Amino acid sequence: MTEQVPLAEGLFTWPADKPALLAGKSSDGKLVFPYRSHKIVGKVREELEQVELPRRGTLWTFTTQRFRPPQPPYNGNDDAKTFQPFAVGYVELEGALRVEARLTEADPEKLTIGQEMELAIVPFGVDAEGRETMIYAFAPVEKGQDDVVE
Repeated sequence: MTEQVPLAEGLFTWPADKPALLAGKSSDGKLVFPYRSHKIVGKVREELEQVELPRRGTLWTFTTQRFRPPQPPYNGNDDAKTFQPFAVGYVELEGALRVEARLTEADPEKLTIGQEMELAIVPFGVDAEGRETMIYAFAPVEKGQDDVVE
């Protein structure tokens, strides 16, 4: 089995049964994603508290990427011939913020604004050491799925 690693450290809790995105929270209650350790608040450099964001949210908007993005910074494990279209969107995490992310469903006919989505960790590519890189994405929640919204 190939070793799996996050595309970047500090984006999400992983490996985990229920991974969560990591954000920074300042003293004024505002959230910053991705997490960073400091932010200027009222002209003062402040250390941010690391917090986990809700795992579920609603699809705010989306589009489908139908061509392979140019290099850099795209670093997928494909080329122009093997590229598969993918969807990206903003997912609103209630009480938190909107997060831009890949969506696990690429068919726009199966996506709707306001649809409930849940965080997933999915393969992205292979790094220079031959390890499979993992990224965060959001998947549509199946109707009737009995997990409690977090």
